Amino acid sequence: MILCLETATSVCSVALCTADGVVSSRQKSDSRSHASLLTVFIGEILSESGVKIKDLDAIAVSKGPGSYTGLRIGVSAAKGISYRTGIPIIGIETLLVMFHGMKNEDRTIEKAPGDVIYCPMLDARRMEVYYCLFDMNGNRLNDITAEIIGEDSFSGIPMEKQMIFFGDGAMKCEGIIQRNNSRYYPGFEISAEYMRKPAYDAFSKRQFEDTAYFEPFYLKDFITTTQKKNVLG
Repeated sequence: MILCLETATSVCSVALCTADGVVSSRQKSDSRSHASLLTVFIGEILSESGVKIKDLDAIAVSKGPGSYTGLRIGVSAAKGISYRTGIPIIGIETLLVMFHGMKNEDRTIEKAPGDVIYCPMLDARRMEVYYCLFDMNGNRLNDITAEIIGEDSFSGIPMEKQMIFFGDGAMKCEGIIQRNNSRYYPGFEISAEYMRKPAYDAFSKRQFEDTAYFEPFYLKDFITTTQKKNVLG
């Protein structure tokens, strides 16, 4: 079993997962309560599932980008458990977690899977977002990017490709991005339950973090650019 921790946004979420599904989970949207809620949620789901920390195969944690404070809380908790038990840590990019969540929720894309691009967005500040583009299979089409959104954003993406924008960053982009063939899901909420598949993919490949040196991916140092080239080329 893998214990999944998601604290990169205003959502504090914990899920206990097997390769086949989610055993138990807890979630609350309140960024001010992450520090107090996380350990409580962990204790509750382990207790109700009859699982002890030492029985876990790994701990998966959302490693960013996202809230500086939230990421520190989640990664610190994962490292604390790992130091105490020797259980390995799996760090998963927050935007990849969002992709898996959106793919699970959005059934309409099955009609034209080859023509869909997923764009999970996290709110940064003002008109800035963190985002990454994924194809139907979860392959990244560009590097994780911090960008100030404007009318010409994503103009390099072919119009035959339908773009799906979701996450708290998408809320401020609808009406700004001048691009047809796009859909917006601003109400999407991230969850630790969505970490199950990428966590087990990483586990099968033994892709673990070095507990001593593992730090969140803040994406703090960047050069803000306006994307115009075709990232699919």
